Amino acid sequence: MPAPDPRNRVVEDIRARLDRPIVLIGLMGCGKTRIGRLLAEALGLPFADSDDEIEKAAGMAVADIFDRFGEAYFRDGEKRVIQRLLDGGAQVIATGGGAVMTSGTAEAVWNDTISIWIRAEIPVMIERTGRTDRRPLLRNGDPERILKDLAEKRYPVYAKADITVDSHNGPVDSILNQALEALRDYLYGECA
Repeated sequence: MPAPDPRNRVVEDIRARLDRPIVLIGLMGCGKTRIGRLLAEALGLPFADSDDEIEKAAGMAVADIFDRFGEAYFRDGEKRVIQRLLDGGAQVIATGGGAVMTSGTAEAVWNDTISIWIRAEIPVMIERTGRTDRRPLLRNGDPERILKDLAEKRYPVYAKADITVDSHNGPVDSILNQALEALRDYLYGECA
């Protein structure tokens, strides 16, 4: 008879105390969407990607919104979409990299959710973001320089997150397990 999966106990512990959305923050390419989907699946919760929800609401791609209307317009719509998602109760939400750089969005995330910073090394994010042309902030310049500049500006804000999980190109299960264990520890007061 196989041994019981220790992840099941962690999931049960989380579900017993979870009473608000889990929001993933971090730079583009860090793995928010992938980890978010897996975390939601493991916890039996709905998953939403704020960029996908913005695209549905606007009827156009994020890159097209940036090109046509600019970043300020995008951030305003992003704030409304994220607030709508947060009002939906316990779920897992992956946000865009700049979401918590907007004051109204940041306050909602810090006050009304459990925030998890998905952190990855710059080379990992360069490799991942190089797979697609959907990243408007990386279109006009050296992706490495842009990501380093964004990290310098955003990491002090991301550091306000309740939990930090390190993403890498290794087995995704190890990242998921790290997230689940950190979430359980946070909910049971074992993290500061």
